Amino acid sequence: MSDTITVRGLVATDVRLNMAENSGLQIASFRLCSTDRRYDRDKGTWSDGQTNWYTVSMFRYLAANAAFSLNKGDRVVVTGRLKVRPWTDSSGRSGTSVDVDAESVGHDLSWGTARFTRHTADKEDQSRAARDVSDNGDDDLPEDVDPMTGELTSTHATPTDSGEADAGKEPVLVGAEAPF
Repeated sequence: MSDTITVRGLVATDVRLNMAENSGLQIASFRLCSTDRRYDRDKGTWSDGQTNWYTVSMFRYLAANAAFSLNKGDRVVVTGRLKVRPWTDSSGRSGTSVDVDAESVGHDLSWGTARFTRHTADKEDQSRAARDVSDNGDDDLPEDVDPMTGELTSTHATPTDSGEADAGKEPVLVGAEAPF
């Protein structure tokens, strides 16, 4: 049984993008912190409550789009399947891991604005069209940008400036053998 959860919080780490060695599956993750805030009527001020920490995992196009779009410190809304697992390390320490296998991730528009670019064509049609364009010698675009949608086809491209994002920021790439 899996529980669906929606969490609002801050991206607390850089988004780590990895590609599975055998299948080529794109996998990304980041740590999310969510702090409860309450208004204290007696004091007339807001105070922080407990902070909950989650590891958010994303797969396929969601992983690539998140690595391109999210930055450390962004306020986001994450919806996905909740996984709570006990763990014990080699030194005998134990704890509980709280993970979210994300189904959707987006900026929390309560805190700012965002510009969204939708990928409308079927992914197979996009790949076919990209091959057709590259076969015709269209060299105006970098190799890692899909000419039909502008979508990144590789994780080595630099995102464009979207206001708050650093123009030169690249997703943090992790080797295929590195654990999350």
